[in-house]
Amino acid sequence: MREVFQQELREVQERLVKIAELVEAAIENATAAFGNSDVALAEQVLDGADEIDVLAAQLDQLTIDILARQQPVASDLRLMVGALRMSASLERMGDLAQHIAQLARYRYPESAIPKGLKKIFVRMGALDVEMASKIVELLGTQDPRVIEEVRDLDDDLDELHAKVFEKVLSDKLAANPMGAVDATLASRYHERFGDHAVSIAKQVQFFLHGTLD
Repeated sequence: MREVFQQELREVQERLVKIAELVEAAIENATAAFGNSDVALAEQVLDGADEIDVLAAQLDQLTIDILARQQPVASDLRLMVGALRMSASLERMGDLAQHIAQLARYRYPESAIPKGLKKIFVRMGALDVEMASKIVELLGTQDPRVIEEVRDLDDDLDELHAKVFEKVLSDKLAANPMGAVDATLASRYHERFGDHAVSIAKQVQFFLHGTLD
């Protein structure tokens, strides 16, 4: 029975990694679509959104079934509880990638990025993609060093988020209210994506050490 249980735990981990890989691909394509006004790439992100939702729902059901049958304790219980929370964060990250792709599609053939903000958004997109890659690595290896790397990347992302708001509130964007709205929404989507990555890192921290700090 213990061997079966360990196999189920490995399956939970493998499914988390699979969903994280899909999220990584989604945010990479979404940020590229947003930065380059690539409507075909944006549509690709939108078309693939359901797969993440389905896999997350299946993982949740598997986790609940394991909890009911095995009644795990200690670190195994932390893994099960964490899996449910990480699944929710990954699903939300997929949604945020979809929101960024939608902005690109709505403004096509124009750019959704106002003048003066291109470099900031390119950097924000790169940070989100790197954070997604780190989450794939973290879920696969459970390397505690990656937890700090994710947090550091999120700090950089928060700084850029603040810079976007400074630009939005400046006089230069006063004559472009639609651009200001797009920039505000996009920046918020990027920032929230990072927040969910940090949430997943905290859950791995909880699994490894029994603390969220």
